[in-house]
Amino acid sequence: MRYDIRLSGSGGQGIITMGIILADAIGLHEGKYVAQTQSYGPEARGGSSKAEVVVSDEEIDYPKAMGLDLLLVMNQKSCDEYYRDLKPGGTFIVDSTFVTQFPVPEVFAVPFTRIARERLKSQTVANIVALGALSQLTGIVSKGSLEKALLSRMPKEAEALNREALRAGVAAAKRIGRDHALSQGIAWENEDL
Repeated sequence: MRYDIRLSGSGGQGIITMGIILADAIGLHEGKYVAQTQSYGPEARGGSSKAEVVVSDEEIDYPKAMGLDLLLVMNQKSCDEYYRDLKPGGTFIVDSTFVTQFPVPEVFAVPFTRIARERLKSQTVANIVALGALSQLTGIVSKGSLEKALLSRMPKEAEALNREALRAGVAAAKRIGRDHALSQGIAWENEDL
């Protein structure tokens, strides 16, 4: 099993950090083979940024994402640029704070940045909200593994905020997943949400 992931947005949105934490969580805490690559524009903040994480049960011989099983974008430019790389049936997650035009109908739209700004009073943790949502919507990594990787990478004084951001992303994704399932006529098992 090989699973190719691309995370993309603008410089300053924490895309590279998100890729590193995701790779740590899957590789160190879930025992999978993982390769993580990254690239960003010449601008320190505001230019394009992307991170790719390849997950496999076997050794990885090519570390770049090929056909994407998962695409998570945090701005409209990334959405427009990369949606064609998503495999049929792949998972497409967008930050609906900044992505308002969806090129395909099957999109999980979660307002990561709005949640971080309004609920957590810190827009800088929108990337962590996104990781929580990714975990809930895909099942590719557990929330527990993400939390371990996150806490090993972030400053001690930001632990509480980062934990809360992860929980907020999971909760938002549960609501989105329930609404999506109900709109598709699928019975939702977690009606207690």
